[in-house]
Amino acid sequence: MLINAFLQALREIKRNLMRSLLTAIGIVIGIASVIAMVNIGKGASASITQSISKLGSNTLYIFPSQEHGPGSEALVSKPFKMKDIDVLRESIFALQAITPAESTTLTVLYKDKNYQTTVRGVLNDYFSIQNWDLKTGRLFTKNELRTGVNTCIVGKTVVEKLFPQDQNPLGQKIRIQKFSCEVAGVLDEKGANTFGRDQDDIILVPLKLFQRRISGNDNIHLIMAAVKKNIPLEEASMQIQQVLKERRHLKPEDEENFSVRSMSALVDTISQITSMLTIMLGAVAAISLVVGGIGIMNIMFVSVTERTREIGIRMAIGAMAQDILIQFLIEAVVLSGLGGIVGVIVGIAITYGVSVGMDIILIIDPTITIAALMFSMLIGIVFGIIPARKAANMNPIDALRYE
Repeated sequence: MLINAFLQALREIKRNLMRSLLTAIGIVIGIASVIAMVNIGKGASASITQSISKLGSNTLYIFPSQEHGPGSEALVSKPFKMKDIDVLRESIFALQAITPAESTTLTVLYKDKNYQTTVRGVLNDYFSIQNWDLKTGRLFTKNELRTGVNTCIVGKTVVEKLFPQDQNPLGQKIRIQKFSCEVAGVLDEKGANTFGRDQDDIILVPLKLFQRRISGNDNIHLIMAAVKKNIPLEEASMQIQQVLKERRHLKPEDEENFSVRSMSALVDTISQITSMLTIMLGAVAAISLVVGGIGIMNIMFVSVTERTREIGIRMAIGAMAQDILIQFLIEAVVLSGLGGIVGVIVGIAITYGVSVGMDIILIIDPTITIAALMFSMLIGIVFGIIPARKAANMNPIDALRYE
């Protein structure tokens, strides 16, 4: 009987093909939106996590905290000094590498070309912490780091902007503010990070040079530290906090005027945010499923009215109310199910297109796909039951008299 009802449903859909297609559009849009939103959200989250992990999953970032004075804007609390970094390096065994990273944006010049980029003062540990090798050239020498010699290492984007036609930048002198700087090395290409920032758009100089010729002071507002393998980040973070509290003469009950953050904590925070956004977008997309369900209910009422005489004939020759109920219910489920199948195909196509276009990881979650398909059929049952009951409860005599 169920097979006959299914075949009858297909015949009815085929007989009113255009009307059925228009009715199922709501379900198609709803299912496609849910699948696309959830899969794209998962892919974006995975891409962000992967990108951040490349920056160094064992990296700690140490900042002076923000302070708020009465009626004033946020101010950075007491900055670090090079002595703080020396003490951390000597006293904490868990640290594999540590470097300051002072940055600013400046215009640099080479002959008739100028370009605005990020200039960052670092030590050589910066390269190992960032997992960043040189494409050509060399790192800073001990003498360059100690005395702040005018030398620099440039990223790929800076090379392209200042040295066209494959000109070798090594040994060339570029001008940063009012001083010239000899190019000692070129960084390997890293590309854009997940946030869209071009990581190759950078010039690295010795910290001493940055402080002497750019910032004009010895303040440090960011320290980056890599923790040795097999040592928990939390353990290293607590050791750093203890050392800095002692150096800043903070009592146990005093609030810390600095902060230590890890990439894993950032990954967790971003994952939570993207998961919440994915759920919200999925929920919004699911609303269109309700709209699609209302469309199915409407078209089933129309179908019941059009086929009233047919219903009367079937009842007159022995069909039970239950048979009529199942017949129309199956028609509603088949209609919404076909819409769901098309919605799944469209949703996967959208997911693929967005993943390729935005360069994020392609994730097709089979659980979400199956759940969305089952939900589309549930929509057919929920919104088809009332028209089906109306058909099943018809009086055969009244139905036969219907014109």
